[in-house]
Amino acid sequence: MKIKEMSKEDIELLSYDDLAYMILVETNKKYKITDLFKKVCDYKGLSDAVFENKIGDFFELLTTDQRFYMLDSGLWDLKEKHTNKIKLTAVDDEEDEDSELLDEEEIDETEEDEDIFYEHDETDDEPEDDLKDLVIIDEDEEDVDSL
Repeated sequence: MKIKEMSKEDIELLSYDDLAYMILVETNKKYKITDLFKKVCDYKGLSDAVFENKIGDFFELLTTDQRFYMLDSGLWDLKEKHTNKIKLTAVDDEEDEDSELLDEEEIDETEEDEDIFYEHDETDDEPEDDLKDLVIIDEDEEDVDSL
């Protein structure tokens, strides 16, 4: 059903974004945010004061609604009219082999780099005992020492 065929009560029941969607479908045009919201306000019979107070909310509404799309020019349109075109190209087998070789070389380099981060002496077979000077004190001994 077209907007012009709808009753005033039906239009009042529509949300701003649903009415904007219907406007974009029917007119098949792109709109600036202000022009689109002005049409919504005209259909709903809203004043200029409401337009000024709610334009920011309307912008937020369109940005969060997945049905709308803002073009680079700043105009708004329906997202269903704009698709992402991805161009797939065939890759030669030789390029795959080269990239596999690079991956193996990168793996070898990272293994070599890992040795930089660990300080160890290959001649020492026994680990150092960092805790050899540690003294354990019982709670009872601690109380006696504090007196």
